[in-house]
Amino acid sequence: MADMDVEAIAALRKKRQFKKFMFRGIELDKLLDLSHEELLNYVHARARRRMQRGLKRKPMALIKKLRKAKAECGVLDKPAVVKTHLRNMLIVPEMIHSQVAVYNGKVFNHVDIKPEMVGHYLGEFSITYRPVRHGRPGIGSTNSSRFIPLK
Repeated sequence: MADMDVEAIAALRKKRQFKKFMFRGIELDKLLDLSHEELLNYVHARARRRMQRGLKRKPMALIKKLRKAKAECGVLDKPAVVKTHLRNMLIVPEMIHSQVAVYNGKVFNHVDIKPEMVGHYLGEFSITYRPVRHGRPGIGSTNSSRFIPLK
C-alpha cells in the first residue's frame, strides 16, 4: 500500500511539472547567483558595454530602493512599487519579482518584473504613445468629402 502511495505521488508530480525558465541556457536559480562579471557573458553587446562602464548613481539608487522594498515585504507579499524615470535601466536578475512604476512622459505605468524580462530595458514595458485607432475618415480627408449636399 505504501508503494502505491509513493508511485501515485510521483505520478502527480510528473503530471504537474511546469516548464522551467531558462535564460540563454541558465536556470533561474543559477541566474540569480551569477555575479556581475559572469552576467556580462550572457547579455547582448550594448548591455555588456554599458555594464562594463559601470552603473552610475541613479541606476544604483534604483537597485537599492528595490532591495529595500523586497526586504521590507513579507515572504508571501509583493514588494512595494518603486517609481522611476529611468527608462534606459537594464533589467538585471536582482530585480526579478520587484514592482516598478516606469514614467512614460505622462503617467507611471506599473510593471511587474518577471524572469523573461532580464536583459531588456524598463522603457520597453511602458509605451510612450497611444496607438492609432483607425476609424471612419473625417471631413477633409479626401476630395469627395468636400461636397456636402444641401438637402
